[in-house]
Amino acid sequence: CIRDSKKIVFIAGADSHAEGEHEHKASVELLSLEFRQQYPEAEVVNVIGGWPIDDAVLTDADVIVIYGDGGPLHVINDHLDTVSQLVDDGVGFVVLHYAVEVARNSAAADVMQRAIGGHFETHWSVNPFWEANFTITPSHPINEGIDSFTLFDEWYFNMRFVDQGVTAILSAVPPNNTMERWNGAHSGNNAVREMVKEQQLQTVAWAFERTNGGRGVGYTGGHYLTHWDNPNTRQLVINAISWT
Repeated sequence: CIRDSKKIVFIAGADSHAEGEHEHKASVELLSLEFRQQYPEAEVVNVIGGWPIDDAVLTDADVIVIYGDGGPLHVINDHLDTVSQLVDDGVGFVVLHYAVEVARNSAAADVMQRAIGGHFETHWSVNPFWEANFTITPSHPINEGIDSFTLFDEWYFNMRFVDQGVTAILSAVPPNNTMERWNGAHSGNNAVREMVKEQQLQTVAWAFERTNGGRGVGYTGGHYLTHWDNPNTRQLVINAISWT
């Protein structure tokens, strides 16, 4: 049958870190409520605490939103065949904050690249806390209605992107204090230090159009629950889901 509405599935990983940080359940509940209010015709399903016990909840999904811890704790790690098939079927993916990180040179990294066009790669990408100043130019549907804004958060940058199909949605110039830590898997490397020294613009949120017609979005902010107090961040993610 042909459905009149779109189906959005939010997957929230387990909460982690201190109170107010990586509160994936509360954040997903907030964002999904906002989406329902703006798109009441949509079917919105929240899966809390990790990957759904029954993959049937993903049947007929148009967009899957993943917000949870990444790396070895990523919710897709044990479900790569399923995620790969969803990508092949053209299902959209919106991946938020730590969930953009998958193990380096892994099958999960390959799937993430195909899904959203980029990912956090250890020993290349970095995850400092910094105040990012975003100048918004409405050159993409995701940026419609978004004002320029400044916000402190754990904005990742120097992502590992595919060669084609990626459009920057949020970009800023990281300040020198983002490189105060020693080199490490997440903290810095000589290549990114040179980029910061040269004040290169860095993409922290992006849109991806796959060759098969599917779409994906990566958004690196969202460490703090209060991140979503900013109307621009909330609306940008709502727009990202709608576009995807």
